[in-house]
Amino acid sequence: MYFSVPLLIVIIAIVATGIRIINQYEEGVIFRLGRVAKSLKPGLNVIVPFGIDRLVKVDLRTVTIDVPRQEVITRDNVPVMVDAVIYFNVFDPVLATTKVFNFMQSTTLLGQTTLRAILGQHELDEMLTRRSELNTLLREQLDRETDGWGIKVTMVEVKNVELPDTMKRAMAKQAEAERERRAKVIAAEGELQASEKLSMAAAVIAQQPIAIQLRYLQILPEIAAENNSTIIFPVPMELTRFLEKLGK
Repeated sequence: MYFSVPLLIVIIAIVATGIRIINQYEEGVIFRLGRVAKSLKPGLNVIVPFGIDRLVKVDLRTVTIDVPRQEVITRDNVPVMVDAVIYFNVFDPVLATTKVFNFMQSTTLLGQTTLRAILGQHELDEMLTRRSELNTLLREQLDRETDGWGIKVTMVEVKNVELPDTMKRAMAKQAEAERERRAKVIAAEGELQASEKLSMAAAVIAQQPIAIQLRYLQILPEIAAENNSTIIFPVPMELTRFLEKLGK
């Protein structure tokens, strides 16, 4: 009886040293004598103590990496500064712990090199107008490279494309010239449509000469709206002869 209590205390202490709690968002990998033994699910788990089993916890939540600003030379030889955001999560904890030393740092560095390589294959206009397509291309490339590490890249977003000041001024001049061109084209199209309508009106008036007199009468109220206006109204010669006959 005197030996059972200390023995029981020793057994409880040994078991307590092997108790491990894994959170819901984690998964554990057991290394037994240096070899991968098994994976542990969330909850209360017991491992072999005294250094026989070593537990490595891997976070399965989505991780966000802010890729530092990188200088990229586009295919049309324009230097730009680009930064991006990478979203990924670990889908295989065993691969993430055995195939790469530090999957967080490795993914960050791979994202930098992939960003420069992919964007350098496109021109500046494509980089500015096809942002969503380039994001998809970057995500697919990164996902293929990190698949062997047990990492799933879910999203890549290019945040900002910073242009040199000289390029900004050139693009501003180009945009201004384009707006002026559109304004001139719209004005020319308006003149063309107006000339077509005037041609149609002239054809109608040519068929009915009296229509020009009606048009004169329609214009009179518009002219009379101005108080300081002098109205010169053309009178047909036929009407003048008619008035002369009445005077006689």
